[in-house]
Amino acid sequence: MIVRLRSLLTQWTAVVPVIAVVLLAFIWGRDLPGAIVVLVTLVLAGAVLAAVHHAEVIAHRVGEPFGSLVLAIAVTIIEVALIVTLMADGGPKSSTLARDTVFAAVMITCNGIVGLCLLVASLRHGLAVFNAEGTGAALATVATLATLSLVFPTFTTSKPGPEFSTPQLTFAALASLVLYGLFVTTQTVRHRDYFLPITRLGEVIDVDEHANAPSARAAGISLGLLTLALVGVVGLAKGVSPTIESGVEAAGMPQSVVGVIIALLVLLPETIAAVRSARRDRVQTSLNLALGSAMASIGLTIPAVALASVWLSGPLVLGLSSTHMVLLALTVVVSSLTVVPGRATPLQGGVHLVVFAAYLELAVTP
Repeated sequence: MIVRLRSLLTQWTAVVPVIAVVLLAFIWGRDLPGAIVVLVTLVLAGAVLAAVHHAEVIAHRVGEPFGSLVLAIAVTIIEVALIVTLMADGGPKSSTLARDTVFAAVMITCNGIVGLCLLVASLRHGLAVFNAEGTGAALATVATLATLSLVFPTFTTSKPGPEFSTPQLTFAALASLVLYGLFVTTQTVRHRDYFLPITRLGEVIDVDEHANAPSARAAGISLGLLTLALVGVVGLAKGVSPTIESGVEAAGMPQSVVGVIIALLVLLPETIAAVRSARRDRVQTSLNLALGSAMASIGLTIPAVALASVWLSGPLVLGLSSTHMVLLALTVVVSSLTVVPGRATPLQGGVHLVVFAAYLELAVTP
């Protein structure tokens, strides 16, 4: 019976990504009636769950931290493609789209996902334990990338407004790529053990004690289905965005809330995967997913929009407002204090979640 149920689950996770992409082809660029929006939402939820399943299959095959890296990069590449597509459509809202999306990703990952995982792990296992060296390196990279790309444009004077000049934007793009490349090399080659889960005694866990690793063929199929699922997640999220925009406008909230909701939907696969790892007492894997996603979001989005700005018309506003800069600074300080001990209680998880709640509150009522 268990084998049969597992077989059905595998078939379900193989079929849903295909359905999501086919449905996306039918709805792309069209106004959706209410019944279709409900259908799209259900398929979107299924695609999220399927993406998590296939990401875990790949992670089991390649091991950590490669598995976390695959999911983070896959989600971010598709997210970047969506941002550039929306910017190409033009309109006054597109000037701040990259900034709003990247900052939302940073706040969701560094406070929402991290806080939730620390809270789940510490409540379930008494204490959340992770490698401070690897997590500290990831946090330092995220903080540097966010400051170079999102804070500096507010204070530069070469162009009016919170914008980079062309040389400054080129430098920020190249610096993002270099830092992200250095981090990936450190994570996967030079100091891979810094990013592996550890025991309560600080011993590195380099072997998964669960089922045998899937074959290369099974992992390859999962990689293809993961790509389809993520395309479906991002595309269907874009498809339901007009409905979300109408709801946000009817509620009298600012349009920036739409970007937050879309970012939450896009990052949902990583959130579920990270919480599952936290429940298994693999907090380092959860932090790899969270901080790696924040890093990839900045390190890949900024170079992409810098390149796209060559042929896209209109301004590219990257500088944060004063309120958001305070939230970013608070996030860096709180995260640093969380990382240094290499362990966390429910208090640390709660602090991160409160900062995330403050971000959501200020997004709704600025």
